[in-house]
Amino acid sequence: MSTKRSHPRVLVVANQKGGVGKTTTAINLGTALAAIGEHVLLIDLDPQGNASTGLGVDRRERTISTYDVMLGEATLHQASQTTNVPRLDIAPSTLDLLGAETELSAEKNRIGRLKAAIAELEVDADKAAYSYILIDCPPSLNLLTINAMVAADAVLVPLQCEFFALEGLSQLLKTVEQVRANLNSRLIIQGIVLTMFDPRNNLANQVVSDVRQFMGEKVYDTVIPRNVRVSEAPSYGKPVLLYDLKCSGSQAYLRLASEVIQREKTLQAA
Repeated sequence: MSTKRSHPRVLVVANQKGGVGKTTTAINLGTALAAIGEHVLLIDLDPQGNASTGLGVDRRERTISTYDVMLGEATLHQASQTTNVPRLDIAPSTLDLLGAETELSAEKNRIGRLKAAIAELEVDADKAAYSYILIDCPPSLNLLTINAMVAADAVLVPLQCEFFALEGLSQLLKTVEQVRANLNSRLIIQGIVLTMFDPRNNLANQVVSDVRQFMGEKVYDTVIPRNVRVSEAPSYGKPVLLYDLKCSGSQAYLRLASEVIQREKTLQAA
């Protein structure tokens, strides 16, 4: 049953390090939330457009994209498309986004473009039913990522179980704190999800232990395993839950979605 609220909850999936499972998490968390009854919009704010590709949106079909939204030339309603996943829509990305930072550099309110677009979306009766908006960010702390954080209620951080994980995390936490202090006082860390976990790897086990010790309850109980089916799914333009529902990766993302919703309920009750 979908969560009833007057405004969609906006979650940014962000990590300035590449290759940590950020886009994979955005796609599959969005799919898992939709599978358990939520109505989800995934905003692809990464110029690489991998979230769009991973949900089967051909590049030739991206006639209106998040680039147009960021430049104020289209609304999110106009940019969003349905996907093969019921209750999951996507606002796709194109490589044009690479130039958005330069094009917006002299514009007023350049850090509030996405927030304004989401606010406009909420007024649209047809699109008011979204309970979650997920934003997939580029693997850098640039103007696009700052726009996402200014627009968001919370940040979800995918963290690969590897040696430099904590080093990258501390930089991201500083950025979130700066945005909260200066641009968006409501921004919080919703949680940290450990990805690409191989229990046979001693280092991976040590990273899990270190991150849980360092971040405590901010770390989700769910850990996303290293799973070949998760890696294969994007090449078929499908989330892993459509590609192989019973694999360990799919089951982990369903558990993560349940955890995200439970945390949201706890935050609302506080």
